[in-house]
Amino acid sequence: MRDKKEFYSILQEMNGREPAELARLSGDFDFTRYVLQCQRPPEEGGADLGLMFTVHVPHMIAGFPPSLYKTPIRRTALEDFLVRRLAEAAQSLHPFPDVTGGVQVAAPGQKLLPRSGIIFTQDYVEAKLDVRMPVRDGLFCAADAVRIFFDDLPQLVNDALIYSNLAEAELNAFVALMEDADAVRQEMSKRGLAAFAAQGSALVRENGREGPAARRAPPLTVATDLLTEIPVPNEGSMRGLAVAGGFTLIMGDDYSGRQELIAALAAGVYNHIPGDGRERMITVPDAVQIVAEAGRPIQRVNLSAFLRDAPDADPAEFTRRNATAAESQLASLVEALQVGAGVILADESTSCPAFLTADTRALPLQKADKRRLLPLAAYARKLMDDQGVSFIIGVSPATAAEFVPLADQVLLIEDYRVTNVTTAARALKLPAGPVTVFEKPATSPSQKARWVVPTSIDPSRGRQDEDIVALDNHRLRFGRSVIDLSGVSQIAERHQVTTIGLILYYAKLRYLDEPHTVAELLDLIDQDLGNEGLECLTRAVRGDLVRPRRFEIAAALNRLDTLRIAREPPRAARA
Repeated sequence: MRDKKEFYSILQEMNGREPAELARLSGDFDFTRYVLQCQRPPEEGGADLGLMFTVHVPHMIAGFPPSLYKTPIRRTALEDFLVRRLAEAAQSLHPFPDVTGGVQVAAPGQKLLPRSGIIFTQDYVEAKLDVRMPVRDGLFCAADAVRIFFDDLPQLVNDALIYSNLAEAELNAFVALMEDADAVRQEMSKRGLAAFAAQGSALVRENGREGPAARRAPPLTVATDLLTEIPVPNEGSMRGLAVAGGFTLIMGDDYSGRQELIAALAAGVYNHIPGDGRERMITVPDAVQIVAEAGRPIQRVNLSAFLRDAPDADPAEFTRRNATAAESQLASLVEALQVGAGVILADESTSCPAFLTADTRALPLQKADKRRLLPLAAYARKLMDDQGVSFIIGVSPATAAEFVPLADQVLLIEDYRVTNVTTAARALKLPAGPVTVFEKPATSPSQKARWVVPTSIDPSRGRQDEDIVALDNHRLRFGRSVIDLSGVSQIAERHQVTTIGLILYYAKLRYLDEPHTVAELLDLIDQDLGNEGLECLTRAVRGDLVRPRRFEIAAALNRLDTLRIAREPPRAARA
């Protein structure tokens, strides 16, 4: 193996030469305390030449106690913590954009997720670093490169990858909190709970920082009779609101904290970092929030349980290029159920009124056989009985009447304080709305198979085989298409959007030479990501991959405007 002296010599020899000669840096170099390896060959063009390097620090040098990564959740927490420290350290080295060249690390958001930036192997800690190589007037600048690799890089390793140089108490508290949250999630499964909201949680966040709304919003308060205590291994216990499976109705006006509570419960499918305020808001991992998205495409989704005689569309294979708000929300509900959602969250503020409920008092004025759309209030109980799905629905008191007879639990939130009004709500003896389905109900909406046509997933653009770019947190450029994900509220961050795009391409290349339904495809992807990690998605080594849930992958696929779904298994086709 070559050493750092040879690396230094190569840098000096390349001074003033074409960037293409950086290929000489390929291979392993021993820097005494760590091994540096260039993973991405240079590409022509551009003032900033980006190369991917991995740094391997042996465990005997890094010095992390095995107790910090002895379980999957502790390992994920440790890796996430170190990525954050690495990103902070890289930013602090040269905070000004006019510095030529430097180390870049994909900075995480507020949520803890499996990432590709740092990985603990059996022998070493591996960090992936995107290095912008210094180029001046189109030629390589050795002096700046020496600064990057012999000043900056050793400092980064010291600051972020050596245990003795980290704040031990902060690291231990980070890992312990994630372990406690995971313990609550496991206990929730045993108790049949859908969500848990700890007493004193902050519900409002803005870009990871407290915004104006957050400063005004009080912490969540839970009435004493609603408090549940769940034991955890590090903190001892967590006390808060336990939302049981079944149908939970949360009532409150627009200023009560209801919308914020629903949003925080939806975000609770992920663990949050200490100090976020929502780190003890914990929801089962198969919970999906659905919102109205007028204009989204829909491709052969079985809406016959809710729709009848839809204009210009077969409800059993409903297809629209630009769906209405109600159609979009119905499709999102069915698509989520088809890929295994166990809890559905929705709030009145982001829902179509026709989707949620219909005032039954005027129904006698309309003939039953003329009704074309059944609202969720009319079909929720059947979905619960047939599929075991739970609901957490947020509404204002003015529109709660139809849901009260359905609810297993009715909660009232006022000024961010939650009380149990189930008994009082039942005492009102509100009449139940129509619970019958259409005369000839179709099969359960999640039972109809949707076969993916392989050629409809095409990330190519011009001469590029793949053009996959996250334009922001809510838009993914996928070849010639831009997938609008603004209605997919549980996407965690921009890097997750990029990863979703790579997963769609990976699924096409690896699995769509044979027929697969959407659900089967996601099962295979979950299996690969679980066994092989994010590295299986691309041949190029990347440090910015963030694992998404199957539900957000499905949401992106279903919003791809080129997607085509077949009635039966399509013929094998390899693009």
